[in-house]
Amino acid sequence: MVTPLQSAHAVETLELQQEIVRLQALLETSRQVHSTIRLDEVLSTVLSIVVRELEMPGALITDPLTTYGEMPALPWEGCFRFPLHDKDGRHVTELVVSTPGGRPLTIYEEDFLERIALQAGVAVENARYYERSLQWARVQQDLHAARAIQRSLVPQQMPEIQGYSVAVRYSACYEVGGDCVDIFSLPDGVQVMAVADVAGKGLASAIVSTAFRAAFRASVAAGTPLSELVSRLNRLHCGEGDEARNRYVTAIFLKLDPNTHRLEVVNAGHNPGFLVRPDRSTHELKASATPIGILPIVEYHSETLDFPPGSRLLFYTDGLTEVFRGDEEFGTERLLSAFLECNSPECTAILETLWQELRRFSGSESQEDDMTALALMRMNT
Repeated sequence: MVTPLQSAHAVETLELQQEIVRLQALLETSRQVHSTIRLDEVLSTVLSIVVRELEMPGALITDPLTTYGEMPALPWEGCFRFPLHDKDGRHVTELVVSTPGGRPLTIYEEDFLERIALQAGVAVENARYYERSLQWARVQQDLHAARAIQRSLVPQQMPEIQGYSVAVRYSACYEVGGDCVDIFSLPDGVQVMAVADVAGKGLASAIVSTAFRAAFRASVAAGTPLSELVSRLNRLHCGEGDEARNRYVTAIFLKLDPNTHRLEVVNAGHNPGFLVRPDRSTHELKASATPIGILPIVEYHSETLDFPPGSRLLFYTDGLTEVFRGDEEFGTERLLSAFLECNSPECTAILETLWQELRRFSGSESQEDDMTALALMRMNT
């Protein structure tokens, strides 16, 4: 005969065994839920466990909507909802469970679902973080590729011009930038050069910069006179629509005839270029009209100058003059002074000296804008 004490002990033993089974089931559930990092697999695993372990008709996750089994139509009347939270307690999504015939949940089922919701919330958070990491990695990969392409569009080898030295230097503020520098050699030895700065920074400006360079090269190759070339670039840019006009372009153009040693310059709303003559007198090549892409009909004027032996010229973007040390700006006067003090007979060394001076001025200040420069010198022969 079983005594009341033995009966109570048997009940306790059974309950303990059931609790052990539940814990084992939860441990196995946790292992399965965290066995993958892909969001779709996490959601499918959670739902299949709920339907299989509790013998439910169906279950779903609300965001992103993922279903398993048979679920009633929205608004899922008679279903039971369990919020999923991340590690910081923020709401992530919701688990919705349908019971057979819409019956209430048992205490065991409710406990199981609350515990799996805790595990699922963390797993969903981890999976979403992993997806964001993958997306960011792809963005970074694309930006690195764009940076490599943009750097490859900067002249990699300077043209050999008898009696001249020429050099360019380019440094983007971000992965890619809106500055552009190019040199195009015509069959008769004439060199056409351009330094341009697209309004804004980053990828959008880099795209406009690349399109600008392509249009510039096509126009030069067609033999278009310099003033007309700039007007054509302006009309093309204005024809691209409102968004393109928001990314207007300041640019300065130069045509060098090494046979006559004469320069033709057109400044389209850009920083003034510096021409330093052999006697160290200076001439600023100022803008003749608005930047490219603001007004569809603009008349650009060229300036023609002699370029005797010992002369030097500097084109640059405002990233050089807008370097800061605290609230103090490097400015145009300091840049011209630094250019005057550069006594090197070679343009690459001149630009390196200018960059060193900018670094000394700014100290630890980070670069705030794209920095591009072109230097041209006629040797003393």
